Amino acid sequence: MKRVPITARGAEALRVELRKLKTEDRPNVIKAIAEARSHGDLSENAEYHAAREQQGFIEGRIQELEGKLGNAEIIDVTQLPNTGKVIFGATVDLEDEDSGAAVTYQIVGEDEADIKAQRISVASPIARALVGKSVGDSVEVAAPGGARNYEIIAVRYV
Repeated sequence: MKRVPITARGAEALRVELRKLKTEDRPNVIKAIAEARSHGDLSENAEYHAAREQQGFIEGRIQELEGKLGNAEIIDVTQLPNTGKVIFGATVDLEDEDSGAAVTYQIVGEDEADIKAQRISVASPIARALVGKSVGDSVEVAAPGGARNYEIIAVRYV
């Protein structure tokens, strides 16, 4: 099985969600099913069918999270020596060489990517262009609106 990189923070978020599903959501849906069953005829019981559907979703998500955590290669970038190179987990400050606009991204696993939180997938075009580069390097990224050029201003392992 192929190991999937994930940051320590991302792995903890998955563990928290898994814990909540197992300790809160699963017991609650089991109670809802039992209560709906007590109302009699199940064939026309919308509450029962909704609760069973919810139970299926919860069990599926639990399996998905357990699988992701089982295949995860947890990388705690704060424990690695800062060589100044862009690596998985690094936070990178960039300057758009055309507009001068500053942007900051953290390179994370696919499950953690959230552009609004400035976390980009290691598989994204910009992350692929950045990995292995150092402060002062220029990178060209193929963007939907055409090629963009960025200068790496800082690389932090936080």
